[in-house]
Parts: sequence; structure tokens; C-alpha cells
Amino acid sequence: MFSAQTYINRRKRLQSDMGSGIILLPGNEDSPMNYTDNIFPFRQDSSFLYFAGIDRPGIHFIIDADNNREILFGDELTVEQIMWTGPVASLAAQAARAGITDIRPSSALADFLAQCIRHKQEVHFLQPYRGDLSIRLSAWLDIPVNQLADRVSVKLIKAIIAQRAVKTAEELEQIEIAVNTTIDMQLTAMELAAAGVTETEIAGRLQAVAIAAGGNISFPVILTANGQFLHNHAHPVPLQNGQLLLCDCGAENAMRYAGDLTRTHPVNKKFTTAQREIYDIVYNAYKAAADAIRPGIRFKDVHLLACEQLAAGLIALGLMKGNAREAVEAGAHTLFFPCGLGHMLGLDIHDMENLGEKYVGYTETFKQSTEFGLKSLRLGRELEEGFVFTIEPGIYFNPLLTASWQAAGKHASFINYDKLAAYQDFGGVRLEDNFVVTAGGGRLLGRPFARTAAEIEHLIAQ
Repeated sequence: MFSAQTYINRRKRLQSDMGSGIILLPGNEDSPMNYTDNIFPFRQDSSFLYFAGIDRPGIHFIIDADNNREILFGDELTVEQIMWTGPVASLAAQAARAGITDIRPSSALADFLAQCIRHKQEVHFLQPYRGDLSIRLSAWLDIPVNQLADRVSVKLIKAIIAQRAVKTAEELEQIEIAVNTTIDMQLTAMELAAAGVTETEIAGRLQAVAIAAGGNISFPVILTANGQFLHNHAHPVPLQNGQLLLCDCGAENAMRYAGDLTRTHPVNKKFTTAQREIYDIVYNAYKAAADAIRPGIRFKDVHLLACEQLAAGLIALGLMKGNAREAVEAGAHTLFFPCGLGHMLGLDIHDMENLGEKYVGYTETFKQSTEFGLKSLRLGRELEEGFVFTIEPGIYFNPLLTASWQAAGKHASFINYDKLAAYQDFGGVRLEDNFVVTAGGGRLLGRPFARTAAEIEHLIAQ
């Protein structure tokens, strides 16, 4: 946990920004895998963690802005429960570390909220993303489950985003811990990759690296020789020489901050000419985007800049034709890059995505596009100092998408379909790093790590 003063200051600002009403921040519960006592690894709600700091199940937090009070609802473990778990820190001790002094039994929360409703106090809550919480919110607030989405507090969403989007120095320190562990995961993938080794064997070893560092993975490992499928997870199939291995992985550190890196490297340690040509195009797009980071620039414009670099490289290679900017304006490049350049990063791998992309990545006056490719750009708004996000351009040769577009004659004036047959089994290339916006531009997070094709070949040859 951070210092108690950190959490106190966060809550004071949230209460000030909200002004009035009841701010309800439910914690998560344990979730069974296949029967009650066999549970998934616990993951606390990120906004609860941000403001209350306590990483344990079955507790809920109230900020009563009308009466200037804070209440934590939860129960101490009984002796019979501790018999199974061993000694754990008391709830009172954990609450004290977060600067919280008023602790009440879990059973008192329903009556407390009912009283607030009787007194006409507005209860602010966020959109639930778990079914069990939807049911509890429905019971606590007397709102049908199918109407909860219409009753969420946009004011609370915006107030939380305003704080969580700008990372403090102590948060950046935690993120860099996660990023450096993620680099260790990537190095493990490079070390293990060889003909005959299965994707699942490597992916399992990567999760072990994250757990050994004191946390876990921040999302299921994406590790595949079929990198043309954007979020393709590992399968029990052996790697082969001549393939590219795309590894997109992230560690979540002990305080739940995330890292997220992608590297693409040849299984047999050496890029072919075609593989290196595509990799270099992706690297040039990555470099152009990274160099463009600064406060005030729209991330959508950084995305489009990277897209033009990708298109220009593919035109030089003969896979596209015409003018790069015109091709991007028409959306022809999305055959090869059908997704967004990056997303916010922090306590969530897609930071605050449960609060809504239209609030996190966009504004009321600058809305998310509905066009193919751009609709998958999670972050488009102007960058601010302290924002942390990914930059992850890629080129993907998806034969299913190519066949569909070619049959429809889509963007034939920009795409040389006759030359794509040679790339049908190529796969995909992605390069991803994590950045924070500084007053002077952008700073790469984490220790130095291979990025160029030459650096990767040198590293994996050792």
C-alpha cells in the first residue's frame, strides 16, 4: 500500500469534485471456478484499490459527501476461517494504513443505503462489470438489474477518471516495477522459443515469472506463431523454424499495477529478408509515434501518423500503392492494421476501461469513430502530462480478411492483392512499449530492452 496520506488525499479530492451525495465503491468478492471453495485468484476492483487501498475480498466503501464521513463495511476473519488461511492482517489494521477509522459489519451496508435512499440522498455508483455485483447493487439500491446501466453516475465516472488518468511519481514507480517484470517475461520467451517447443509451454513459464516476482499476469498471455490474429492465445502446438513468434504479455505487480509489452522474433533466431522488411516498417511506425508524444497532441493524430508510416513502408515494398496519406484517409491500411495504436495503462491493463472508453479515451466533443480500424482505437483524446499508455503498431497478414476484401474489390486502387499471396502464411508483427507523457514529450518506461530487428537478433543469438 501507499501511505495513508495518499489515500486520504485521493478521497478528499473525490469528495470535493462530487460535492454531495453518497459515493459507493464496492469491493469484489471471491469468485468460484467450479464449486464454492475452489476460487479464482482474487482481484480487487481497481477504483476501490485506488481510493481505499485494501486488497481483500468482501469489503465495501462509502464516502458520504453530505456528512463528510467515510465508512468501510467488512468483517474480521473468524478463528475458524483463519484455521484454513493462517494469520492475516486484521481489517482494522489494513484500514488504518489507508487512513480509514470507521469500520462497520458487512451486514450493516444494506440498511445504511436504505436509510440514505429514504433521506433522498443521491447514491453515486459505477457500472458493474461482474454479475454478482449487479445482483447486490440491485438489492441494495432497489433498482432492477436491467436498469442499473441507466442509473450509473456519469459525474462519478468523470471524477474518478480525472484522478486516475494522471499518474503520480509513486504510481510510475509501481508501473515500472511491472514493466521490468514484463521484460523478464519477454526474455524468457526469447530464451525458450525453439522448434519443437509448444506455445503453451512458453506461456506457462511466462506466468511463472510474473508470479515469482510477487504478482501475476495482468492479462492472459498472448503468445502465438499465428500473430495475424490480434489476441490469439497460446495453443499446445510446437513451434517450427521459419516462423515468427509474437509475444504480448504483461505482469501485474504486488500493488496491481500493470505492464504490457509485445515483441515479435524469429523462432530460429534470424529474421528472413521478408520478415525483417515487415519488422522494419513496424519499427519505423513505432519510432514516429514515440517521437510525436507531447502534451496537447491528440493520440488519434499519433495513431494516424503511425498508420501513414505503415502505409508508406508497404507501398515501398509493393504491397500497397498510391499515396500513403490518401490510403490512410480511405482506410485501406486497415487490411494490415485493423486495430488501435494503444490504450491507457495503470491499475488495469486497459486502464479504467470498465468506466467506458467514451469517457476514458474520448470527450463529449471528441467522440470515438465508428469506422473499421478507428473504432478499435481506445485512446484518441489529447494527451496530458502524467498519462501512461501503450504504443503498439503492427502489420498483420490475415488471409481471411484479405480474401473477403479481395472478393469485394475493396480498396483495389491502394492494395496490390496479387502480391499478397506470398504473405498468406506470414503471420503478424507487433512492437509495443509503455510511455508516460512528460512536460517535454514522452518517456519510455522500464529498463533498456531490444527493439530493432538487429537488437533482437543480437539478443536471441546469445
